[in-house]
Amino acid sequence: MANYRPRSRDELAQRIAQDIHEGAYVNLGIGMPTLVANYLPPDREVVLHSENGILGMGPAPAEGDEDYDLINAGKQPVTLLPGGAYFHHSDSFAMMRGGHLDICVLGAFQVSATGDLANWSTGESGAIPAVGGAMDLAIGAKQTWVMTNLLTRNGDSKIVEQCAYPLTGVGCVSRVYSDLATLECTPRGLVLIDLVPGLDKAELERIIALPIADAA
Repeated sequence: MANYRPRSRDELAQRIAQDIHEGAYVNLGIGMPTLVANYLPPDREVVLHSENGILGMGPAPAEGDEDYDLINAGKQPVTLLPGGAYFHHSDSFAMMRGGHLDICVLGAFQVSATGDLANWSTGESGAIPAVGGAMDLAIGAKQTWVMTNLLTRNGDSKIVEQCAYPLTGVGCVSRVYSDLATLECTPRGLVLIDLVPGLDKAELERIIALPIADAA
């Protein structure tokens, strides 16, 4: 019987937030990655970007304070910090493609051990049927981090030797933050950063079915 507890969505968001450095320009992808905005330390300046044309987003608004004219790319209401701005999405994509983002945090269907990313589909039921801005973000950002549960609903690992879904980007993912572990993707394969308490590396390798190296 497993003696470890997976991170909750909020704990995972908090774990990612602690690694975002001072002064970073960051895009948080649709879905679970948007939670990261709620856990950024108040004494750390991080500028959040949304591909629909926002720079300087704050945390989610309090219930009752939502303004549906101010939304992120996932159509969720957001807040705007002092000095924030909104603009045409073509300018926003120019920021993404021009390498002006330090970090993007994306969800994923699959990530290969060497950092290939698959986070869109060709229209299967219940899946995201279009790539949106994910390709521009995955390749344009200086670092691409993935935020995901490690296992699918069927119990299969989302970290694989080779992606079976259409690729969003090749070798673009530098880190995978999951509910069980944080892993670095390198040209040589996976490197362990951390584990949830009670889980050891041997068990994680069994779950993923791939070898994992220790950090140097």
